Amino acid sequence: MTSTTPTAPATPPAPGTNPVIHLEDAKLSLSSADGMVDILRGISLSIDAGETVGVLGPSGAGKTSLLMIMAGLESLTSGSITLGEQNITRMGEDALAALRRDQVGIVFQAFRLIPSMTALQNVAVPLELAGRSDANDLSAAALDSVGLGHRQTHLPDQMSGGEQQRVAIARAIAPHPRILLADEPTGNLDSGTSEKVITTLFGAADSAGAALVLVTHDPDLAERCSRVLTIEDGQIVSDRPTARHKVA
Repeated sequence: MTSTTPTAPATPPAPGTNPVIHLEDAKLSLSSADGMVDILRGISLSIDAGETVGVLGPSGAGKTSLLMIMAGLESLTSGSITLGEQNITRMGEDALAALRRDQVGIVFQAFRLIPSMTALQNVAVPLELAGRSDANDLSAAALDSVGLGHRQTHLPDQMSGGEQQRVAIARAIAPHPRILLADEPTGNLDSGTSEKVITTLFGAADSAGAALVLVTHDPDLAERCSRVLTIEDGQIVSDRPTARHKVA
């Protein structure tokens, strides 16, 4: 990867009144056949509870990697990351898994549903792993909230792509997480279906009061958030509120 210095690097905002994500000089380097590659090159930002943040940038800029470190699925090379009140920078795998299970919902471009399980069973998986006795009730409520209460007993291959993605959203929101991370959630869908999925995703985040971080290649979609980050070559080059941002 060729390193370039942004002509006008963004100044990260000061931490908000209720940050649920805080990164301080976060750097990520990964090994490749050509040696170490700098993926993220010093990212600092805070995201508040209930905030919606769109993340734009060219392919290979580091957008997905940013989500992966926020979810604790990649370990920083240096710097720090705090989710809620917990610094996860050097947290062990078991503790990270428990934190993701309880506080972080993730929606991928690929739906990642278990083919042999019904919609209800797919949504219930993380809740059952957490030992929740009300897993089925919470899962049914989550499916209802995304408009799929009538699809509880259907297998993934009996549903459309948009329905499968809404099941994935239901699975992400069922534990009532503080943070929702979405990586190109409409990348495999047509425009009409995409609109239904995005409406569902924003509605779910709003209902839960969760922070939503949405990686997308679509500037119009990013503008539906309250804030837009632009990443190039592993650095934030722009961080701005959108027209939808409401000043208290």
